[in-house]
Amino acid sequence: MAELFNDFIFNPLYNILIGILSVGGWIDLGIAVIILTLIVKFAMFPISLKAVRTQRILKELEDPIREIREKFKDKREEQGRKMLELYREKGVNPFSSFLTLLIQLPIIIGLYFVFLKSGFPEINQELLYSFIQAPGSVPMYFLGVIDMVSKSIPLALLAGVTQAIQAHHSLPEAKPRKENATFQEDFARSMQMQMKYVFPLLMVFIAYITNAAVALYLITSNIFAIGQELYVKRIHAAERPND
Repeated sequence: MAELFNDFIFNPLYNILIGILSVGGWIDLGIAVIILTLIVKFAMFPISLKAVRTQRILKELEDPIREIREKFKDKREEQGRKMLELYREKGVNPFSSFLTLLIQLPIIIGLYFVFLKSGFPEINQELLYSFIQAPGSVPMYFLGVIDMVSKSIPLALLAGVTQAIQAHHSLPEAKPRKENATFQEDFARSMQMQMKYVFPLLMVFIAYITNAAVALYLITSNIFAIGQELYVKRIHAAERPND
């Protein structure tokens, strides 16, 4: 399994990063991290776009789904059949987000290890493909200011802020808790609150204890996700002008 991960995830990402650094001396490690992150994000854009659109449709179906659960709470088979009919009617696959995450997870882990375990400024020549030429040196300071292999409080805080903004755009407003709320509703509300308020703090912690390269990757990913959410919101509104 480790060999497959290295051959198909880690090594290709590492070589792309080195290839970016070898383009010119003006590209420092921070700029290369941003470019590599964007390359991966744009390559996976069609997949992630479908998942984001599915999530947005599912938000609109919260009330109909709640009605079905309440109406058929004692008839599980009928409840499941009605839910599938609703999903089919709206043309949505509720499992697409999970499948998308499974596809993206190895790449996300690969990027994380490339930025965290790359050993910069040293370059591992044994990992390079024959057509990739290693640069003479690797400028380690992002824009000549931030050392990419050291901890960075400003970048860690920015990672948390961008994560909070991304959560604000991707998650619906939390509704007041009902007195007769079900376990599923309480659990969903709890997870939503954690994603909005706890997860950004966790991102700050992760970004700080690793290094500035990982923090910059998280910031770039969050900004891309924010843009993607705004794009989906725009085309979603255009598709539903009467909503």
